[in-house]
Amino acid sequence: MPHGPPMEPGIYTMILRIKESSDLVGESKPAERSGLGRFELKAGQGVENGLKIKIGSLGELLFPQGYYAYTGSARGPGGLSRVVRHQAVLEGRNPSKRWHIDYLLPHTTLEMVAVTRTSLDLECSVARDIGSKLEAVPQFGSTDCDCLGHLHRSCERGPVVEVVLWAHSLAQAEAER
Repeated sequence: MPHGPPMEPGIYTMILRIKESSDLVGESKPAERSGLGRFELKAGQGVENGLKIKIGSLGELLFPQGYYAYTGSARGPGGLSRVVRHQAVLEGRNPSKRWHIDYLLPHTTLEMVAVTRTSLDLECSVARDIGSKLEAVPQFGSTDCDCLGHLHRSCERGPVVEVVLWAHSLAQAEAER
């Protein structure tokens, strides 16, 4: 989790790695500290066709091998403590399944979190910027907006991190205006 009060509002992106079938029990590695909020996922490693996971109302989805970045909003009363909640779901300390990401998190390890501290509604802007460069998982995290999706995929880690940091730098510039 980035430095600063967790009650502070913001937009985050989590970069996660899907656990291999032999690694479905265990602890995630800690998130890198940064001024940005993003989880990155490596999906289906060691699984020939990827990993099938039931994602709430979206049903069963196949997550092909690759890296995933999920963008969310933390502008409510708890602010960025939502990222702490997501990490508890990922680690199995919170079994709650409220959002699409909650169904995916237990099958992942946390690679990185990017956060933009702002009270502005920039979640969709960040997701669209990321979606302009990376493939979206349709409707994932976006059933309450007109975005294609708030979860994006790349075959390699480097491009995911680069695009996420770029999108959050644009959001940070907007937040500072």
